Amino acid sequence: VLSHNLCTVLNVPHDPVALEEHFRDDDEGPVSNQGYMPYLNKFILEKVQGNFDKVEFNRMCWTLCAKKNLSKSPLLISDEDAFKVWVIFNFLSEDKYPLIIVPEEIEYLLKKITEAMGAGWQQEQFDHYKIALNTSREGLSAWELIDLIGSGQFSKGMDRQTVSMAINEVFNELILDVLKQGYMLKKGHKRKNWMERWFVLKPNIISYYVSEDLKDKKGDIILDGNCCVEALPDKDGKKCLFLIKCLDKNFEISASDKKKKQEKTSGALFLSLPAIQSTVNLLRAGSPPPHKEARQKRKELRQKLLAEQEELERQMKELQAANENKQKELETVRKQLEAAAARAAEEEKKRLQTQVELQDRFSLELEREKMVRQKMEEQVAQKSSELEQYLQRVRELEEMYKQLQEALEDEKQARQDEETVRKLQARLLEEETAKRAELEKWHLQQQQTIQMTEAEKQELENQRMMKEQALQVAMQQLKQLELERKEALEQYEEVKKKLETAANNTKSWKDKVAHHEGLIRLIEPGSKNPHFITNWGPAAFTEAELEERQRSWKGKKATSE
Repeated sequence: VLSHNLCTVLNVPHDPVALEEHFRDDDEGPVSNQGYMPYLNKFILEKVQGNFDKVEFNRMCWTLCAKKNLSKSPLLISDEDAFKVWVIFNFLSEDKYPLIIVPEEIEYLLKKITEAMGAGWQQEQFDHYKIALNTSREGLSAWELIDLIGSGQFSKGMDRQTVSMAINEVFNELILDVLKQGYMLKKGHKRKNWMERWFVLKPNIISYYVSEDLKDKKGDIILDGNCCVEALPDKDGKKCLFLIKCLDKNFEISASDKKKKQEKTSGALFLSLPAIQSTVNLLRAGSPPPHKEARQKRKELRQKLLAEQEELERQMKELQAANENKQKELETVRKQLEAAAARAAEEEKKRLQTQVELQDRFSLELEREKMVRQKMEEQVAQKSSELEQYLQRVRELEEMYKQLQEALEDEKQARQDEETVRKLQARLLEEETAKRAELEKWHLQQQQTIQMTEAEKQELENQRMMKEQALQVAMQQLKQLELERKEALEQYEEVKKKLETAANNTKSWKDKVAHHEGLIRLIEPGSKNPHFITNWGPAAFTEAELEERQRSWKGKKATSE
């Protein structure tokens, strides 16, 4: 049932035989990811051509999921408004699963709804909500967005009808691509009278209806890059006139006043000369509608900021790691210096102890002690010099460590560049492999097409030979019929001569009878019309019968030829 309904909504032919074949040996069941998703992609989604009603498709998807996920708590919006919010969520959500709408898009949507209601935007209130939202999650799901709008948190003081009209207006702009709409006067092409119509401006068309309920559509104005809009002077009591020039027709339109012509008022977005001209300029430039272009720019900006933030975090991590390594190195050097100072102090202590022992042991040898003291002083000076050299060596090692650290950073950058080049080469190789496979596929298709063309050519040649043979047979039959026609004409001439001879003989005989027997009239059958003399005798045919027999003979001759 699901597959059949999907095919109906998407205008795709349903194939129940393929469905049965696909699920024949499916042990996991038809509703598993391994069972139904491949079937959905292969037999339904791949056949979609784009000529389907997207609103009806969204409504079917809403029917499948709304009953299970929609909140049971009472909301300030109707089910139809909840459906429209759900469709808008699908348009503004991020392109990853599970679908969420980020705070920036939530702010954009709430601003649009608030502006449509004619209320002021509470930025401070949303900032508090955004801070609370960022601390717990990245964004909202579709059902959480419906609860947020339905709770009336950002539409306090507004009734249900106003909120519903605002949601419908935002739905028309974002989903149905309605750029402007409103009442204006249009001049007829035949009767030349002015009629008030409800106009709806979309990126490539202007439709006009009898009223704003959109039930009775009167016509369309197809927009393209060749259209232009010109302002006209006031005439016939009509003001704010402008002319839309298309390839096949021109449309003369009047707004009731300049406010409706140039501004947006509560309740409807009125068409204007600048709005239509801006739409035509977008068509000439090949640009998307403004709301789609703005959504793409917001998305690109978020991606850029996210990339910059990730790059900044990566750099901070690298700096933090480098700082920790440097701290470890400095701690190691500090410990080495402390150990060297401890060793120097230990040596100094031992020297003093040795000196005391020598003084106690050799108290009588004062002169020798002086000499020993001098030697010890010299050793101390030498140790001090060695300590200075050691400290100088430590400073050189620190400098060398800094140079090694810089060299390590350069090596890391070089490795990253090498990895980037390697990935680029791999991607180019994959693209080349894909292109080669596609070329081989095209080659096979060309070979098959050539073979089919050769077979068709041979069949056409055989048919041509058969037709030529049939034509030769027909020519021979035509020649034979021509000969028979000539023979028949010769026989006809001979019979005609015989008839003339017989007629002359009959006339002479009648004259003789009249001469010898007086004025007499022979009784003869037939009409009083002029008689024909044939080989069957006088008055055998009338003129009408002879003409009928001549037409019959000519028809038979034409049929045989």
